[in-house]
Amino acid sequence: MSFSSLYESGQSARNKSHFASMAALAISNNVIDADEEKVLLRFKASLDISDSDYAEIIKNPAAVPVTPPNTSEERIQWLHDLFKIVFANHEMTEREHLLLKRYATAIGYNDEDAHYLVERSIEIFSGHLNLEDYRYLLNKDR
Repeated sequence: MSFSSLYESGQSARNKSHFASMAALAISNNVIDADEEKVLLRFKASLDISDSDYAEIIKNPAAVPVTPPNTSEERIQWLHDLFKIVFANHEMTEREHLLLKRYATAIGYNDEDAHYLVERSIEIFSGHLNLEDYRYLLNKDR
């Protein structure tokens, strides 16, 4: 571990942790496809991940420990970001499904809430909404 990494800010560590979680999902099937890479590069920029950290994280995302967010709003945002990666290529594998549940628990949800949030998010991201839910989401901000 380098001397400078000993003094890494909490936000920087959380950003790397979050990015590593997304990278792990992207490479869970042993290859990052073009759509996943586009999303990862957008998150690299928005999370201020350096080129060297990017390369290191892509090589071994499991080496970065999960550093959970501080607030419930951040947890929801992180979960949403994880789903953006999973559905970047418009499909979800069993491995990604399992990882989503693990990450939801790792970022602070209990097992029951993690299960509910992941399953509900799958319905939303895959477009399997019933009419009542569709109406609710359409009229939510009115």
